Amino acid sequence: MPEMTVLAPTRDRGWAERAREAPVPGPGQVLLESRYVAVNNADVTGMDRADEVDESTVVGYETAGTVVAVGPDLDQTLAGTRVAACTPSAFAQLVVADVRHTIPVPDDVPLEQAAALPTALLTEHGALRAGGFQAGQTVLVTGATSAIGLVGVQLAKALGARTVIATTRSAAKADLLRDLGADHVVLGSDDLATEVRDLTDGEGVDLVLEHVAGDVLGQAVGACRRHGTVVQMGRLGGPSSVLDVDALSFGRVTLVGVSFGTADELAELLGTVREQVLPLVADGRVRPVIDSVIAWADAADAIDLVRHGRSVGKVVLALP
Repeated sequence: MPEMTVLAPTRDRGWAERAREAPVPGPGQVLLESRYVAVNNADVTGMDRADEVDESTVVGYETAGTVVAVGPDLDQTLAGTRVAACTPSAFAQLVVADVRHTIPVPDDVPLEQAAALPTALLTEHGALRAGGFQAGQTVLVTGATSAIGLVGVQLAKALGARTVIATTRSAAKADLLRDLGADHVVLGSDDLATEVRDLTDGEGVDLVLEHVAGDVLGQAVGACRRHGTVVQMGRLGGPSSVLDVDALSFGRVTLVGVSFGTADELAELLGTVREQVLPLVADGRVRPVIDSVIAWADAADAIDLVRHGRSVGKVVLALP
């Protein structure tokens, strides 16, 4: 069998190049020749939290490249098209993906940007849908300078949010958020609810895209207007939170937790992304922020950037 190079986890919580047999697409699958892969927090933190590292696995979940083979039941003209994909074992020269978990790459979007799109688009658009978002609403994005939060700011604005408020702990990143569409930026506040209400004439926001958890989740509930919604999807501040149940109940606030992981969920979400979001990517209203593009051989540098929170936007690896 032909071989390919992959990145596999190592016992010292790093990644190393390994040789693996090249996969063959089955029914409903396509085979991509990867050109770029995007590093997500989970690729690093999941490895850090594991009791043991399975060195037989392949890391990664996002890739972009060209379709080089197509399953027997699919349209064979897919071969040669540029796609990005959400799929396990993505850090490889050749990657098999469920065709439902791919999105076509618009002509004017470079592949290094495309690699950073699938997870952010499906997560942020899925959260907006879960929160019942409608054009004209006010939206608060917490942890807005995370890689997916940066996309959330753009997406909410592009889909018609009247006002987007973004939070960050870094004053140096405030201008970036404004450039991406945030109308207001709140810097590391201990009283987020009060600041948000001051910015919304005392009303609070209609919807919160909440990426932090920890101490921020409770503040996000307090930042909502009556009958507002918080969609919780991230753990940047840790998995535990304390809520003021009075604020939740008396404010009639809806708290929705989301995690998009099953094959059918991903297929449905990426289907709506193709229809409703890719046009916004194609015309430039929504683009990922790329911190850096790092050579495959220097993957340790990518791990270091992500592990220590030193990146602004996605870190992308370029395959040889």
